[in-house]
Amino acid sequence: MKEVGFVGAFDKTDLIIYIAKILTALGKKVLMADTTITQKARYVVPALNPTLSYITEFEEIDIAVGFNNLESIAEYINKPVNQLEYDYVLVDIDNAQSAINFRIDSAIQNFFVTSFDTYEVRRGLEVLNEFPTPIKMTKVLFSKEVTKEEDDYLNYLSLGSKVMWEDEKIYFPLEMGDKTAIINNQKVSKIRFDNLTSMYKEGLEYIVAKLEPEAQGAKLRKVMKEI
Repeated sequence: MKEVGFVGAFDKTDLIIYIAKILTALGKKVLMADTTITQKARYVVPALNPTLSYITEFEEIDIAVGFNNLESIAEYINKPVNQLEYDYVLVDIDNAQSAINFRIDSAIQNFFVTSFDTYEVRRGLEVLNEFPTPIKMTKVLFSKEVTKEEDDYLNYLSLGSKVMWEDEKIYFPLEMGDKTAIINNQKVSKIRFDNLTSMYKEGLEYIVAKLEPEAQGAKLRKVMKEI
């Protein structure tokens, strides 16, 4: 079972669900855990009987909402943690306590997801500052026009924080077309990729390729086209 952290104040719930969908299309069993304060998944993912904490299935993805750690998820499923039958656990995090509880310091990969909105950058970095030990992160940056100045600004704000940035960065366009497509997908409770921009899909492909290196290139694009 491989755990992957997605940290930041940026709204990344749909992004993580789309990544999870690609992984399931590759034959992986995936759990997405929404540990955020806002719990957006509670509102955008259909569930028959949502309670304080629950797991629901959506497009072959298990979505967990309201759990404090992996142990409480295992207890809900009535299995020990080491017997959970997931290939991946993708954790949506916007607070330091969840990062600690889900032990993302031992995750196989951690992504810091942000736009360059001042609140989102500073609040996201605040989460990292509260983490007790340094942690390695890959930047996932949403911006209309990605510039070196923006990346330098993020690096400047993160000086002194407990983060070690990976050299590579993953860029997503901050396009209204993608936002509209995501909203339309929410309305019909479907995961569709055909209405997303090519740049957004390229970003998804890049993240999944980092998690599943053997599935990159033409094979991965073929799987995404079939979703």
